[in-house]
Amino acid sequence: MAAKHEIVIIGGGAAGLATAASLHKRNRGLDIAIIEPAENHYYQPGWTMVGSGVFDKEFTQRSMDSIWPSYVKRIKGAVKSFERQLDQVTLENGDRVHYNYLIIAPGLKLDWAAVEGLEDALGRNGVTSNYRYDLAPYTWKLTQELKSGEAIFTQPPMPIKCAGAPQKAMYLSSDHWLKNKVLDNINVSFCNAGPVLFGCEPYVAPLMEYVEKYGIQLDFSHNLVKIDGDSQTAWFKATDGDGKVSEVKREFDMIHVCPPQCALDFIKQSPMANEGGWIDVDQYTLQHSKFDNIFSLGDACSAPNAKTAAAVRKQAPIVAQNLLAVMAGKAPKPLYQGYGSCPLTVENGKIILAEFGYGGKLMSTFPWDSTKPRGFNWYLKKNILPKVYWDWMFKAKEWFV
Repeated sequence: MAAKHEIVIIGGGAAGLATAASLHKRNRGLDIAIIEPAENHYYQPGWTMVGSGVFDKEFTQRSMDSIWPSYVKRIKGAVKSFERQLDQVTLENGDRVHYNYLIIAPGLKLDWAAVEGLEDALGRNGVTSNYRYDLAPYTWKLTQELKSGEAIFTQPPMPIKCAGAPQKAMYLSSDHWLKNKVLDNINVSFCNAGPVLFGCEPYVAPLMEYVEKYGIQLDFSHNLVKIDGDSQTAWFKATDGDGKVSEVKREFDMIHVCPPQCALDFIKQSPMANEGGWIDVDQYTLQHSKFDNIFSLGDACSAPNAKTAAAVRKQAPIVAQNLLAVMAGKAPKPLYQGYGSCPLTVENGKIILAEFGYGGKLMSTFPWDSTKPRGFNWYLKKNILPKVYWDWMFKAKEWFV
């Protein structure tokens, strides 16, 4: 079976739905279809709060039917491949969808299988991850139950969704242990495959204050490669300053794992991808570097920004305006400056609201020092940002964009 639409969007996540809303806001006569197989939509930024007992997991889930816009045709299926020369995509069931213009926003792949033994270990024996809806409550359970022992928090090589998320879990668990007077009995360590605590330098010093407050051991260039849940043992590939690689074996009572992440397989194998497997776009216009009728945004695109929902909120109107310009025979104009935001939950009740763009340039929304932890930022994360997500982004309310 073949279908044809003026604009086809791959992905009904935050990026796809927000872009559809931005397009419809500007031209209500557009024929828009979104290809999306999932039955549920998740507010993933909320899983950090689920993992610390602030949100129930159900707060972060809505059925796709309940949020689907009436002006968008839904194609329930998953993309298998691209036939760019024909301007069409093929679905896994064999159906073909033809487009005049294509927006690629399917997200990325959480590659649990890249760590030996991880998939079998998750959800028991102290092995958890806030990167999964069903596991975030287990993080909170483990945090509450742990009174002594070894607690490890891991971060894989970049890029990943919200680079601050692995340490957000660490700070919130440590804060709970501190307030319950058991932190002195727990050895907390951060095993980061990268060389630094956080990629935007101005935020490193204030984060280090919390690292020292909680007595966290920082193990940089430590990449998790294997885990055995039954023996509560993890293995890391550690690289020293001279580039020498060794294997480090660590026992744990609790381990919070951030999985390795990569582009989805059908993206990697497509003619739209760059050498890294991401959709190859101009980082400012988000138009494909080779194909004028294709745009991409969100986690799947090659723009070197932080992969966050906050980035999508800025990207969606830019893609909408630039696509409409191309449709009118004009050049793309609005420029994306790499904005991303990472609310770093350094303690229950306070957040460092990291906001930055390309090159680590600070891009603060509010007129005060964004490197300081603030109670207002916690209120923003807990009470305001979920509404921004559900009620602003998906309804093209583009304030502060």
